[in-house]
Amino acid sequence: MTTTATIRRLGKYLLQSPLRLVFVTILTLSIAVLNLLVPFITGYILDTFIITGQYEGFLRLCLLLGGVTLAASLVIWLQSIILADISQRTVYTLRKQLFEHLQELPLPFFASKSHGELMSRTTNDIDNVSTSLNQSLTQLISSIIMLVGSLTMMLLLNVWLTLIALVTAPLITWFAKSVARRTQSQFKGQQQELGQMNGFIEETVSGHKVVHLFHQEKRIASRFAETNDRLKEVGIKAQIFSGLMGPFMNLFSHTTYLLIAAVGGWLAINNHTTVGIIVSFLGYARQFSGPLNEVANQYNMIQAGVAGAERVFEIMDVPSEYDGEDSLADMKPITGEVEFRNVGFGYDEDKEILQGISFTAQPGQTIALVGPTGAGKTTIVNLLGRFFDTNAGQILIDGTDISTMNKNSLRRQMSMVLQDAHLFSGTVRENIRYGRLEATDEEVEAAAVKAYAHAFISKLPEGYETPLSAEGGNLSQGQRQLITIARAILADRALLILDEATSSVDTLAEIEIQRAIRQVIAGRTSFMIAHRLSTIRHADMILVIQDGQIAERGSHEQLMLAEGLYYRLHGSGSQTSED
Repeated sequence: MTTTATIRRLGKYLLQSPLRLVFVTILTLSIAVLNLLVPFITGYILDTFIITGQYEGFLRLCLLLGGVTLAASLVIWLQSIILADISQRTVYTLRKQLFEHLQELPLPFFASKSHGELMSRTTNDIDNVSTSLNQSLTQLISSIIMLVGSLTMMLLLNVWLTLIALVTAPLITWFAKSVARRTQSQFKGQQQELGQMNGFIEETVSGHKVVHLFHQEKRIASRFAETNDRLKEVGIKAQIFSGLMGPFMNLFSHTTYLLIAAVGGWLAINNHTTVGIIVSFLGYARQFSGPLNEVANQYNMIQAGVAGAERVFEIMDVPSEYDGEDSLADMKPITGEVEFRNVGFGYDEDKEILQGISFTAQPGQTIALVGPTGAGKTTIVNLLGRFFDTNAGQILIDGTDISTMNKNSLRRQMSMVLQDAHLFSGTVRENIRYGRLEATDEEVEAAAVKAYAHAFISKLPEGYETPLSAEGGNLSQGQRQLITIARAILADRALLILDEATSSVDTLAEIEIQRAIRQVIAGRTSFMIAHRLSTIRHADMILVIQDGQIAERGSHEQLMLAEGLYYRLHGSGSQTSED
């Protein structure tokens, strides 16, 4: 996206407050008029009173000059208040739309971006846009008005001196464009490096225990130093290029000012004009070059804001997972029959992960998926939730092809209990209620009882109102998992997916979780991805996945008698949880 396109797109957000923009423009115009009066009054005072020595009315004009200056200051203050409101409203809308759009992006997008990078775009980049709008928008508006106003006044006072004032204008324009091209890319690179650094920090903080266990502190510090060094280098380059604007703009304006003063002095000495007109003209020349200098001084901020907006719009331009979903039918309440009919899938078209997957799960049955690492177990349940769509074959629920169903309505039919029991900031009660927000307190506690979580919750300092630390850090892994199972019970949906639900807990916690799982799977079609094969012994059907195909299927007893892959996996005691 070009800089012009980014600014134009950002301008559409500003236009969402049209009345405030009109008011700010009127205030800015008022400031410009008041400021344009100052050189004129100053020159008039000089010619009428100072040079002639006649002081009648002198005090009145001085008071007028002071009143104009005071009025301009008050209007500037009012303008800053309105502008702050506009910029914050704009950034509020931008941040809201960005966050809402993030919720609609497909799973592969998040797999390709670090959490820190996304956080950087929703915080740092948005903040840069906010700062740029708040501090630079008024300057841009007032600069245009002041340039036009001061140029008009200069032409009225002296055409020849005006031509001198305009001599450096083409040079200034060329120089500004040249610097802009280089600076924009540097600032965007700086934001990209900052996003990578945030991602690295987030990853390191999340995995701090692993870092310490494997004594990788020095290596991590070295990698951080490399990232930090890249950020420093690109930051220096960005500041060097953008820093060229201020000094050169000052050089151009001072040179022009000296030329005007020299030629104007000669004209005044030879009685071609008055000293007062020259003083007024010099004031307008300052006002003409002043906006250019101010823009140069704000240049870093403007470029950082544009670079931030570009990175925000890059995410907002990623197609939503729900694009085109409105035309699809909503899925009606289901009984839970699931059929995979010759399903094939690959993340890349030339590399299939699943081939010819066919099976049927009857309502209320429990289907276990086992197999080596990378066999395709998690991919199967991801296809069932339409986090990805099949490349071949069909997936049917109650005889309806899910590709013809709206994704939201499909996912409202299923619950998931994952290996990493994710809890949100809030109380225990709020985390269980996440399964069904309209649930009463009694229903929340009933779900906890069924999940065998009520006993330990009751012993917490504040029971169900106990606040949880980040990701439930003040609970054990087993306790966190029981809360997520209670959440699934409360949701009470026809389909349930259990993805390695017991792989990260000890044997005692596994026993408790197994009791809870028996409660949650009762009466609903369930799919269990198993790490510990002992947990799926009672499944109605076990599918053994190998190399993207169903290698074996049957009950535990049937597969053990066959002495195939399942028998060997069972003999090994466990299998890897990665998929």
